[in-house]
Amino acid sequence: MSGTIPAQKAEALIRRYFQACNDADHQGLVDCFTEDAVHYFPPGLPGAPWRSATAIADGWVWCVKNMESRWTIEKVLASQDGIEAVIEWTHWKTAIGEVLRGDEWYIFNDDITKIREIRAYYASPVNKADSVNRLHDFDYEARGYALQPPSPAPKID
Repeated sequence: MSGTIPAQKAEALIRRYFQACNDADHQGLVDCFTEDAVHYFPPGLPGAPWRSATAIADGWVWCVKNMESRWTIEKVLASQDGIEAVIEWTHWKTAIGEVLRGDEWYIFNDDITKIREIRAYYASPVNKADSVNRLHDFDYEARGYALQPPSPAPKID
């Protein structure tokens, strides 16, 4: 990515990370993170925060295997220096018929080749009674947000 501006490097790394999530690519996920990376979540997720590149990869591969998880990136905003970024995402848990939307704040290493930290914020508290968790009265369709998962989840043995 020589010649790429830092904000573009940050966005490309986030997109590579999400592709690795959707592919349940354990090594691809590990490769996106510093060894000591941390992924923080709102209260309630067992085992959170996930500490280490391997723990993060294990978590997302588990989600694909057990919930047929799929993810879409809705919006990306990266700082000019590329050291931080924020995104909006959708997590499609297709096996259990649940959809979760939220934001994440990213911090990258100095050369923007690895993710050091992710802080996740959900659009709303997870309500198991709702199959789609979303902001009240926000028109996702009119704003161009994904309304379906990007593809079927891969089968994992």
